[in-house]
Amino acid sequence: MDLIQGLLLVSVIHTLAAASPGPDFVLVSQQTLANGRKAGLLCSLGISLGLSIHIVYSALGLATVIANSANLLWVIKILGGSYLVFLGVKGLRAKSAKGEMHVKMVKKNSSFKYVSTGFICNALNPKAPIYFVSLFTLVLSPEMPIFQLAVYGAWIMLIQFGWFSLVALLLSYPVINSTFRRAGHWIDRLLGGVMVLLGIKVIISCSN
Repeated sequence: MDLIQGLLLVSVIHTLAAASPGPDFVLVSQQTLANGRKAGLLCSLGISLGLSIHIVYSALGLATVIANSANLLWVIKILGGSYLVFLGVKGLRAKSAKGEMHVKMVKKNSSFKYVSTGFICNALNPKAPIYFVSLFTLVLSPEMPIFQLAVYGAWIMLIQFGWFSLVALLLSYPVINSTFRRAGHWIDRLLGGVMVLLGIKVIISCSN
């Protein structure tokens, strides 16, 4: 498969994967609604950078090892599920805030905090090893040059960032944002609850 064909195939598959509801989507939505457009975009950047972890080990062939190693996959699921529960609990504890208090909250969190939260959320995604070994099996070959691998990796990260940036921009649009913000803390709690359920589901799956 040549580079262009591979990029087209990866574009279709990964766009659908990125658009499907999951922890990344919940996190970007939660951060954008609670802390504004910048927070959502920085989380999107962190999520995209987190993909680099999965891309590197997939390109090196480790994704197959992880996907077929019960112990390694168990550890990844425990870590990933626990982190999702942690993020969800923070959302469940959200309280109603006036505009002045909200400004203080936005200033309190650094850009690094938002980026690192997105990075960790994606890097600890327990479904990633299985997904990436499936994706890369379709386009990779033993004789593929490093340059081509790098192009695929960069393109996947760009798709991820583009999708979640779009989510952040839409949710920060004044009309949409003001509608959601009227019940901001309830939405935080709802998204937090979804995150907790996702985390519990991942942890429970360890025993299956």
